[in-house]
Amino acid sequence: MNQKTIEEGKTLGLVAYLTLFGTLIAFFMNQDKKNTFTSFHIRQALGLGLLYIMIAFVVSSLDSMMVSMSFWIFFSVLYLYGIYSAITGKANKIPLLGDIFQNLFKSIGQ
Repeated sequence: MNQKTIEEGKTLGLVAYLTLFGTLIAFFMNQDKKNTFTSFHIRQALGLGLLYIMIAFVVSSLDSMMVSMSFWIFFSVLYLYGIYSAITGKANKIPLLGDIFQNLFKSIGQ
């Protein structure tokens, strides 16, 4: 990835982390140009968003404040890491899960 590609994809890379609607907006806006930097962050954000929803169903049924707070802190840190990575122009994978998201959604952006 060259610097021009990164600069062009920063905005949509950031938008991808702003809820699942932001991910969808970034996905559809990236369809014409196929920016690899944006595609990378779309895959990461989509994986985080879907995983968040799946785990939230389980956490909400537990009715425990400690579990809920741990869940929120965990995902907040992962989302902030992704946002920081997009803003600074780096393609850093989300810790522990980034490789899985890249492989699972590898058809996005190709």
